[in-house]
Amino acid sequence: MSHASSPGEPADMARLRAEIDAVERGVLRHVEPGPKALLVTVCVVGLLVAAILPWVGDTTGWQVVLGHSAPGQRIHLLPVLFSGAAYLLGGLLSVLTLATRRWALAWASAWGCALSTVLGALAVWTQQTGRVHDPGPGPGAGLIVAVAALFLLTIQWFRIASSRPLR
Repeated sequence: MSHASSPGEPADMARLRAEIDAVERGVLRHVEPGPKALLVTVCVVGLLVAAILPWVGDTTGWQVVLGHSAPGQRIHLLPVLFSGAAYLLGGLLSVLTLATRRWALAWASAWGCALSTVLGALAVWTQQTGRVHDPGPGPGAGLIVAVAALFLLTIQWFRIASSRPLR
């Protein structure tokens, strides 16, 4: 908060007041996740583990991210969108937010993980359904693990971001 210095205030006091105000502004931009940071880290590791598990038939998460599929396997658009959102918003943005501890990035991580979770639920749904009521190949274990990890990340990031009062 910027406090106006009074006319009779010594220069040392004015500098001290300016320094305190600068520290306060810096503190207000940061979050301290505490033990929740460990939960976020475990969820991000869960996302990485999900990448090596099958998502669609025999196609793993990394293959879905890179746009490759097993021979004869058709991957719908939503699993591809979900994979990109999961690893950019859920993985990379979460790691960046933990490293910088910026409050704005905590909110971006929360909303990004929420969006990714919705895309993940839709990706699971598209793998269970097909055209003209033909069942799809079904979601693989990796797709389910990735959606669950993102759901938990969403909860943690909203808890972390909302732990700091608005000013």
